[in-house]
Amino acid sequence: MKGNELKPHIGIFGRRNYGKSSLVNYLTGQQIAIVSDLAGTTTDPVKKTMEIGGVGPVVWIDTAGIDDEGTVGRQRIDRSLDMLAQADLALILFTNNRFEAEEVMLVDTCRKRGIPYVLIYSQADRLKPDPALIERIEHDYETSIFVLTVKDPSLREPLTARIRQALPETAYVHRSLLGDVVGAGDTVVMVTPIDSSAPEGRMILPQVQVLRDLLDNHARAIVCRETELADTLSAMKQPPRLVVTDSQVYDMVAKLVPDQVFLTSFSVVLARAKGLFDEYVKGTPAIDRLQDGDRVLMLESCTHNVTCEDIGRVKLPRLLARYTGKELHCEAVAGLSPITGPADGQPSRALTDYALIIQCGGCVVTAKQLAARLAPAIEAGIPVSNYGLAIAYMNGIFERSMRIFSNPKSRLNV
Repeated sequence: MKGNELKPHIGIFGRRNYGKSSLVNYLTGQQIAIVSDLAGTTTDPVKKTMEIGGVGPVVWIDTAGIDDEGTVGRQRIDRSLDMLAQADLALILFTNNRFEAEEVMLVDTCRKRGIPYVLIYSQADRLKPDPALIERIEHDYETSIFVLTVKDPSLREPLTARIRQALPETAYVHRSLLGDVVGAGDTVVMVTPIDSSAPEGRMILPQVQVLRDLLDNHARAIVCRETELADTLSAMKQPPRLVVTDSQVYDMVAKLVPDQVFLTSFSVVLARAKGLFDEYVKGTPAIDRLQDGDRVLMLESCTHNVTCEDIGRVKLPRLLARYTGKELHCEAVAGLSPITGPADGQPSRALTDYALIIQCGGCVVTAKQLAARLAPAIEAGIPVSNYGLAIAYMNGIFERSMRIFSNPKSRLNV
């Protein structure tokens, strides 16, 4: 169920020829990254999955040097810093007894963004570290430096233990999606439309994640399409505790589900689990303040084929136009592309060009990646919302879509 993007990400950062690629190979025990004495060998981030005892699988990210040169070099540096923002843990390499502006920038960025980091003095077999330098850095940053040579295999386990200690549990400890509001014996109905945007022969990831979570919590799950929901509900001897629906049929489902039964969407469930729920709740009412000519950005964490029934690029923009009665310009960025980058061939835009940003549930990315992606918008004061909450708001069921989360393990008298 969990793809690479859902595993903890550990990034390796430093100048060119400081042993970043060698460290990837050293930690994984495989020749994953190309190693060369030629500066700038690594041009794009290289990812490799590996198991760490006590943590599970993690993704190692080898990045380009932060001292790269030229126009293309600047782009490589920016790409490395993008990876830093998405990392759950940063390994910062320095050597040659140099700890200067580049290293200070990396540490300061980590501290500003709350990213845990480990300082590693690499290539110690070439030039031993100056004890005075090590003492000063450890004093200034209140940390201990790991001195490493990849020619010594006995250092692999101590370094792995240090990494395991530094990696926050929130990056790898599974948090239940609904475990605090649904329990053993509860019945939950999942409404899963099947249209041209649905993948052939399988359910979409948010539906799979919610289904597995219900099973883990020993709840009974009933799955149906929206066209069978009325019959499904009428056939039940007792009303379900909760109905979870795809956001695009919220309006239809809300009319069929009795008001005393909790109702929410897959997107809202995921939004709550990813840690930005309060920002979404605060930002969603900005829909009422949209004006003619405003730009709205749809952020999709995955990449997929666009169809005429695509929710983020077709249905949600159509609903926004109908609800607001305004002439809006809706654009979309997929994957983890920068918010200010080109969107589907459209011109690059400044973040402040957008009056509202609406993020999908984020089923294929980590909470850290999602937070890093939206942080610039939040810091700039741009309202952010979520697909499910935005659609619920425009259908008049905003509060209802969140009611279940105010009722942990309680039971309604239905």
